Amino acid sequence: MAGQQFQYDDSGNTFFYFLTSFVGLIVIPATYYLWPRDQNAEQLRLKSLRRVHGRCLWYRLRLMKSQQSVVPTLKKAALLFGWAVFLFLAYKVSKLDREYQEYNPYEVLNLEAGASVAEIKKQYRVLSLKHHPDKGGDEAMFMKLAKAYSALTNEESRKNWVMYGNPDGPRVTSFGIALPAWIVDQKNSMLVLLVYGLAFMVILPVVVGTWWYRSIRYSGDQILINTTQLFMHFMYKTPTMNMKRLGMVLTAAFEFDPRSNKEAIIRPTDNIEVPQLIRELGNINVKKKEPPFCYPYSLKARVLLLTHLSRMDVSENIEEDQRFVVKKCPALLQEMINVGCQLTMMATSRGGLRAPRLTSIENCMKLSQMVVQGLQEAKSPLLQLPHFEEEHLRYCISKKYKVRTLQDLVRLKDSDRRNILRFLGEEKYDEVMAVLGSFPYINMETKLQVLDDEDSNNITAGSIVTVTVTLTRKRMSEMFEKEDESSLPTEETNAEEQGDAKNKTKVWQNKNKVAKKAAKSKKKKLTKKKPVAQQQTKGDKAKQANGNVAGNDVVAASKAEEDDLSDKGSESDEAEGNKDSPSERDEESDKQSDTEVDEIAGDDEEEWEALQQSIQRRERALLETKSKVTHPVYSLYFPEEKQEWWWLYIADRKEQTLVSMPNHVCTLKDTEEVELKFPAPSKTGNYQYSVILRSDSFMGLDQVKPLKLEVHEAKAMMDNHPQWDIPETEEEEDDQEDSDGIEESEEDEEDND
Repeated sequence: MAGQQFQYDDSGNTFFYFLTSFVGLIVIPATYYLWPRDQNAEQLRLKSLRRVHGRCLWYRLRLMKSQQSVVPTLKKAALLFGWAVFLFLAYKVSKLDREYQEYNPYEVLNLEAGASVAEIKKQYRVLSLKHHPDKGGDEAMFMKLAKAYSALTNEESRKNWVMYGNPDGPRVTSFGIALPAWIVDQKNSMLVLLVYGLAFMVILPVVVGTWWYRSIRYSGDQILINTTQLFMHFMYKTPTMNMKRLGMVLTAAFEFDPRSNKEAIIRPTDNIEVPQLIRELGNINVKKKEPPFCYPYSLKARVLLLTHLSRMDVSENIEEDQRFVVKKCPALLQEMINVGCQLTMMATSRGGLRAPRLTSIENCMKLSQMVVQGLQEAKSPLLQLPHFEEEHLRYCISKKYKVRTLQDLVRLKDSDRRNILRFLGEEKYDEVMAVLGSFPYINMETKLQVLDDEDSNNITAGSIVTVTVTLTRKRMSEMFEKEDESSLPTEETNAEEQGDAKNKTKVWQNKNKVAKKAAKSKKKKLTKKKPVAQQQTKGDKAKQANGNVAGNDVVAASKAEEDDLSDKGSESDEAEGNKDSPSERDEESDKQSDTEVDEIAGDDEEEWEALQQSIQRRERALLETKSKVTHPVYSLYFPEEKQEWWWLYIADRKEQTLVSMPNHVCTLKDTEEVELKFPAPSKTGNYQYSVILRSDSFMGLDQVKPLKLEVHEAKAMMDNHPQWDIPETEEEEDDQEDSDGIEESEEDEEDND
């Protein structure tokens, strides 16, 4: 009876199969993910950016890193070695003999398949005489011949060969374990146990534990949890945080503490260089004893950040530490904004908590711009351009020109722009124009609606309002030599001034405006009802005053007015005549009702299509993963390549609060559609909000767009909907039909019986 047999691989053939599969499972995915990308493509990309970004710090560091880096070469060497081992094992496996071969008695007797019994006997006689042991033949070969002869001539042996592949019947199934036999040998048992214990009881727990304890210290955005708690403590403690206080809180992050982050370094030379920088900077609250602002790591990070914003030169020993601090700041500021939003939501939902003021959150955004551009808050945005220094700004402010922003510089004609920038040579001027042309120009369009509601344009108290903002990015070069100032995005200051001016209008001024509008509309109605004779007299007066030519024009105009009035009079007479017939009045009323029904149905279809589109857009946003690589930022002093990202949110400037949480738009390459949702106020009335777009990298490109909200009372809930009101007569008819049906079913059963 057949059985199963498990045995270790003494020959090592099965182990080679296992080893080849194991190496292949490691080498193939590692090649796909770790093989260095085409260096030529990166070089071509950097070459294309050279004209604009050639002077940027990150660009120069990237070129030096690509030239000096040895990591791609080491990766290629390791992967090639892995492929060499894999190919060697595959070659070794291909040369191994197959342990299992199908038994064929015809091959043993050197006969063709299907030979006759006479041929089998004759061949067996010849070979048995040749290989018989008594005549000096091979005994093993003789036994094979006898077995083959029996398989072809004996009916039972032939049946076993056909069914089981063996004349002797079913044999034991052998399974080889892909481990050499020496592993389970008693002599090597202690060594094997030691290796297993070291691998699975020491190395594996240490590796997993180290990874786990490191990962739980960081949030999803790779920010230390202790840093997040620190930000939350100080933002709750200081709801209104100015820029100076914000810089102190930022540089107190545990990312700059060597005890929490091994990348942060405290050098022995810091005791000499940091105090020297403090004396150059001036008052930076060195004597403040509040922890952690008084700790050495916090003080050093604060000094390095302030020297970066002042564009001061530092020594080579401390320059690397400054780059480390500056690179960490944008992510830390984003985490600070998230913490401020969380506190705002908690204060709104629970009540009793102090929410951060809008100025604190906006200062975080402004500080991100300042860090990327290496400028202080009060500095001109024009200093973001190359070859611009403080002494050059006096050329931009004169009696003829008032150029204070990048938009003002773009609005100028090329001749005026060249006259202002006369301190630059031709090459430098071309470089400045190339950089200015690469800056983004964002067109922002807003659409206000209430989704999932019968009337999407009617905003009721407590409803969820959706503001769909469409952002379209263009280059500033497309706006050169366009004199229309309305085509450029308005600055934040102008929008705020306009908003303040609107808010300062008095109540009685609004009433006077309404009264004036009503008086004007009444005057227009009275002028339409004046007789033709009065208009002719006016025409005569105009003729006497202006001469014959003007008089002819007035006469012609008066004639045209007479014709119009006569046509209107005839039309009114006809209409009055038609109103006498009641059948025609009924037809007109039916037509009007039909058109109203069609208009309502058309509006419902449009709202339904808009709702479906918004749902599909949200589903695509959940499924699609867009790349966060948009456009490289032009930053002269930032040590790392930065992508253009934006913050979009709605705020109440009057109350200094957030209306919707800031949306960090990281995928704006050409066009992006963003939905901002917020609950409408619980009280009815008119509200003035602002849709604000802020860059996290550029200074002076922020936009503010007013958003007017008119909140109405919510509709009362209907207790009994008309569709559920069933008349009593209909209920009686339904009961009667049910009883008739029961009687008919009983009669049918009796007939069947």
